[in-house]
Amino acid sequence: MAEILNGITTSKAIKNEVLSRAGRLRERGIEPKLEVILVGGDPASAIYVRHKQKDCEECGITGITRRLPEETGQDELIALIKTLNADPGVHGILIQQPFPKGIDTFAVTGAVDPKKDVDALHPENVGLIALDRPRFLPCTPAGVLALLDTYGIDPKGKHCVVVGRSHIVGKPMAQLLLARHATVSVCHSRTPDLGAVTRQADILVSAVGKLGLINGEMIKTGAVVVDVAMNKKPDGKLAGDVVFNEAEPIASYITPVPGGVGPMTRAVLMQNTILAAEGLRL
Repeated sequence: MAEILNGITTSKAIKNEVLSRAGRLRERGIEPKLEVILVGGDPASAIYVRHKQKDCEECGITGITRRLPEETGQDELIALIKTLNADPGVHGILIQQPFPKGIDTFAVTGAVDPKKDVDALHPENVGLIALDRPRFLPCTPAGVLALLDTYGIDPKGKHCVVVGRSHIVGKPMAQLLLARHATVSVCHSRTPDLGAVTRQADILVSAVGKLGLINGEMIKTGAVVVDVAMNKKPDGKLAGDVVFNEAEPIASYITPVPGGVGPMTRAVLMQNTILAAEGLRL
């Protein structure tokens, strides 16, 4: 039976450390501030933003949420971002995705000052990650590594399989694992016989967003299974890509959904915000 990789407990330790750093900044007259922009009324995004607001409160960070109507245009959104870029009292800027139709994701993320881009999506920050010189670590992949570190799981020399190639999780996850001296395979929707690859994984990370994508037959005995996805089941409950009750008896470690990677993602966002406030940036 697999040991549970508990993201709730681990994230609390990270947030406590951030709280201490925020306190030291306030002693110097610096008030760490994160601005979150939410465009439209996507229900899942609204929930994520509420969680982030709560995280800010727990970490001694001033969290401001700006809710813009669905019909907000790209030019108006970028104008707001430029205003926040110019405000020295704002240390971190995050624009909640997905965006409404008609807004160019690349144009919007590229408009954020890279020194305030705590989501690590600006092209400059993406390039620094690729060069192993990150200013900010991408929140979800860094959260996964922090979780593995807490449980003494070292990717060095392991075969790590990442399922998913998004710019937010899959690609940067592969880069961070490579930086940790893992051998990395990246799979996606056009990978033939996905199970043939996932069965080779010492560490399997799935970040596709497809309920039940990874079943027990696709997992190597003793593998570490990290489920990044969060999908809604027909009964309304949340589940990841991995069929948990099939994977748990086979894996050595496994993340639950919810309570695994999600809290870690938000904890790293807090770390990035405090780092931005400290001014320790390339």
